[in-house]
Amino acid sequence: MEDKTKYFVLKKKAVPEVLLKVVEAKKLIESGRAESVQEATDSVGISRSSFYKYKDDIFPFHDNAKGKTITMVIQMDDEPGLLSLVLQIVADFHANILTIHQSIPVNGIASLTLSVDVLPDTKNVSYMVESIEQQEGVHYLKILARE
Repeated sequence: MEDKTKYFVLKKKAVPEVLLKVVEAKKLIESGRAESVQEATDSVGISRSSFYKYKDDIFPFHDNAKGKTITMVIQMDDEPGLLSLVLQIVADFHANILTIHQSIPVNGIASLTLSVDVLPDTKNVSYMVESIEQQEGVHYLKILARE
């Protein structure tokens, strides 16, 4: 059985400098202050390969995550009831589903893009993501965006 991703919250001083620079480069790109990955990585002093290696694995943590939208992509088996189970987990954590898009399954695997609104009474989002990842038939979960 493959290992599922785990999430940790660390103090800034415990995070390696390269990861902090990846976050800084992402901010430069998102804000338009850097027009390319090359420009952003040059600006913060890391290689493009370091940026691409870690860009999908580090996000700033915001204490005020309530009222935020989280968009995730999930690859899962095309099995009756699995989508319903995933949606039930979201409901159990008191998050509001904003959009759902499921692709036509290819070779028995469906891709699901799910956007959820984190409400004031939403329980721990990390646990929600972990609960979805642990479901039999879920192969992959990646958080695409937090707004």
